[in-house]
Amino acid sequence: MPQGKLSIAELVAHCDQLLDAPATRDYGPNGLQVEGRRAVSKIVTGISSCVELFERAREASADAVLVHHGLFWDGMPRQLTGYLYHRVATLIEAGLHLVAYHLPLDRHAELGNNVLAAKGLGLYSIEPFAEYEGQPIGCRGRYPEPLARELFVERCQKLFGQTPLAFLGGPNEISTVGIVSGGAQREVHQAIAAGLDAYVTGEASEWVMNVARESGIHFLAAGHYATERLGIRALGQHLAQRFGLEHEFIDIPNPV
Repeated sequence: MPQGKLSIAELVAHCDQLLDAPATRDYGPNGLQVEGRRAVSKIVTGISSCVELFERAREASADAVLVHHGLFWDGMPRQLTGYLYHRVATLIEAGLHLVAYHLPLDRHAELGNNVLAAKGLGLYSIEPFAEYEGQPIGCRGRYPEPLARELFVERCQKLFGQTPLAFLGGPNEISTVGIVSGGAQREVHQAIAAGLDAYVTGEASEWVMNVARESGIHFLAAGHYATERLGIRALGQHLAQRFGLEHEFIDIPNPV
């Protein structure tokens, strides 16, 4: 296959190896979810599978769409009806491949949502944090000099592009932070057990406020969608550079 054009099998094999996709059980299949019709010279990346993303990928003359949130999840109906039919039909009519990586893209040590967030927040001594199925999926780090909590909230807002829901039950100055992107509110218990000053994720459940307040930790929910922009865009950039492909990230903001 010439430079700038790649078979879908080669693209997926590279991503599977790069992200160590089989390392942990996931909530849905990683890798190729819908097969398209042609070799890949342009990829579109996006966060969540939806008709709008697929339509815009078709308009952008893409050959493949790479997402963090694929079409199929544990516990879903297996029938291709309703919204799921329309999503699959849009892909097939456009001849687009759909490739998805979920937890492998959260935990990757270079391209992962969490390591990129830790670096974006200015943390040092970054290391794995928060185990799932025996594998760490998040990151933790520290500030060389303690950071005022108000400045930390501002950094989160700037990095993720929206004002976080912040339960500021921790110390006035922050030294240690844990991060697990997406819907990882339960991992706050691991942050508390680790004695961290602050924990950042995407979503918050009702019980979180009082747990954070009573445990003396800052809890910031910066948006499920917003905290997972970083990884898929980095993966697209990596593939473009590695194989000479064209890459476009399509943002369809979701406030949740």
